[in-house]
Amino acid sequence: MRKKTEPRDGIVYSTDPSFSLPQGLSQDAQSQAPGHQQLNVRLDKRNRGGKAVTLVEGFAGNKSDLEQLGRSLKTLCGTGGSAKDGVVIIQGDQRQKIAAWLSAHEYGYSVRK
Repeated sequence: MRKKTEPRDGIVYSTDPSFSLPQGLSQDAQSQAPGHQQLNVRLDKRNRGGKAVTLVEGFAGNKSDLEQLGRSLKTLCGTGGSAKDGVVIIQGDQRQKIAAWLSAHEYGYSVRK
């Protein structure tokens, strides 16, 4: 399977020899400053076979910053998890630890439980 290198927004083929992709398509959204973001930390058990996971929702920024936040939270809690679609999923009930770390982080996220 070929790895997708740039978004094309439905453009598959062009017969125009001077055609090039628009420049605005390949840029990621800029991340907001952590002090300006409201993150929601909640526990979820639905559709997970009875296992509890902690969700951190409301992150506004690009994918690499979300993955970095997810990596930091997984290291903090010593558990597995994932980061996708603006949500960080951490295994287990880690709400207290995550909320304390996010608000005490060097930039200070605004956290709502």
